[in-house]
Amino acid sequence: MSIIDEIRNKAVKKGKKIVLPESDDPRTIAATDYILDHKIAKIILIGKDEVKAKIKSKNLQDLEIIDPAKYKDIDAIASEYYELRKAKGMTPEEAAKTVREDWIIFGAMLVRRDLADGFVAGANHTTADTVRGALRCLKIDKEIAVVAGSFLMEVPNSPYGENGVFIFADCGVNPQPNARQLAGIGVLSARLFEQLTGKPPRVAFLSYSSKGSAEGELVDRVKEALAKAREIAPNLSIDGEFQVDSALVPEVAKIKCPASDVAGRANVLIFPDLNSGNISYKLTQRLANARAVGPLLMGFTKPCSDLSRGCNVDDIIDAVASTAVRA
Repeated sequence: MSIIDEIRNKAVKKGKKIVLPESDDPRTIAATDYILDHKIAKIILIGKDEVKAKIKSKNLQDLEIIDPAKYKDIDAIASEYYELRKAKGMTPEEAAKTVREDWIIFGAMLVRRDLADGFVAGANHTTADTVRGALRCLKIDKEIAVVAGSFLMEVPNSPYGENGVFIFADCGVNPQPNARQLAGIGVLSARLFEQLTGKPPRVAFLSYSSKGSAEGELVDRVKEALAKAREIAPNLSIDGEFQVDSALVPEVAKIKCPASDVAGRANVLIFPDLNSGNISYKLTQRLANARAVGPLLMGFTKPCSDLSRGCNVDDIIDAVASTAVRA
């Protein structure tokens, strides 16, 4: 059984409620039908009343359709959103307009108010739109104090990682993380890997250097991040700095990093910047025919997930299942 199938099965047992704000996208509707039919999660669709006519699933007891303009507690949500944003100059009138018209913000506020367990968006919005909704409405985990976007990757017929399963991070949020942020991304990614797979994470901080084979400011930043990550989570299996072959290939690791218990066995890959992370996940997805679930947004006290605007129905289903498992 693939890890994706395992996550869907775990989600069924959880019975969580997930918000999908993009009911105006046909892929969201098709995904909702599948999710309801297979009881992967309970769904709140944000949209107009006529959305119900598009749903083919008979399992309507697990579906709620909410039109923000008609929602009974919309004034309370607007008031709470105003309190969150007034320091940024938002007026009560702007807050009221936003929660009625911006469905991602409204959906995120439902999660904040414990009316749902998480949200998934991005099918027809940018990553910036989805992350903005989460940042404005959800609480950030103060222990780590960084937000990042990771991908669960499943590479077919691969001997590396956890039988081809990895977490790649950060692939969606931080363009140039500093050492403290990079450390937090490593710790969050390790926790996410264990949460989704049930397997122990082995975290590799990646670089163009393996254990001092090269020098430079970028290498120093990765070394500092490793030290900080070990301070935050001393019990996690974390090491670096590694070139990617040192992190993944046992034969290479024996030559370049013989003393490391992570080298050659890494299943969580932490990239030094957004360029390398985003490029790497897309190359792996396209050239190795890998499944890529995410970006799974990390660092909030409630789970949420972004989607690529090029996503398909399965991508939405998998993001919902992963979000439900994390809830």
